[in-house]
Amino acid sequence: MPTLIHIRRPTRRAGSAATATLAALVALAALLAAGCSSAAAAGPSAARPATASASPMPSCGSMPGMTMPACPANSANSAAAAAEASAAASAAAAGGVNPVPTQVLGVADWQGMKITAEAMTAVPFFIYNGTAMQEVKPPKDVSFHLMVLLNDAQTGVTIPYASVWATITEGSKTPFDESLWPMISRYMGPHYGNDVVLPGAGTYRLSLLVSPPVSARHIEYQDVWLTPHRVNFTFHWKQTS
Repeated sequence: MPTLIHIRRPTRRAGSAATATLAALVALAALLAAGCSSAAAAGPSAARPATASASPMPSCGSMPGMTMPACPANSANSAAAAAEASAAASAAAAGGVNPVPTQVLGVADWQGMKITAEAMTAVPFFIYNGTAMQEVKPPKDVSFHLMVLLNDAQTGVTIPYASVWATITEGSKTPFDESLWPMISRYMGPHYGNDVVLPGAGTYRLSLLVSPPVSARHIEYQDVWLTPHRVNFTFHWKQTS
């Protein structure tokens, strides 16, 4: 008689192997989830708590769903301003322009945008229109270079793509009424500026019309700076000899 060979089906063994594999995968997923939770708890957002502020803008590091940059120290801005003033004085001396001590004409806040107007030494600058470079030299009777900086009031980050129109009056006289050039500087970054000629020493009124930044925006800026805004400062000017 032929020999009968009984073949055992590995159904139960294969089922046991599949069950073991599934259990291993579940354990691995749980381990990874626990690791991610620990990393998130020790992440940058946990290390940098939100900073309280009355401004409508989110605090540094408190933007929902994303990590915002840490607020820069004020010392960095002061160092940049000092370097800019030093460079301007050197350039002025080389070009025969009388150096002017940097003077803050006014500071204002517009929905979390810090608007700073400064007077500094006028030096030659260049205008590039995409194809040609044109040098602009200060007038012989220039008083100062008017510089306007727009920054996020909380982070200090420069806010570009706006436009600034400046008007300076003294009583019924208007010695300056012009648009400011969008400018870039190694020390101060993007800003707006132009040279100003005043008739002499006196008390003046500076009016700045700041237009909304025209650009794509992240969600933290979606509800601010949507219409032109005007700020006014009064400053005393003493012409240097």
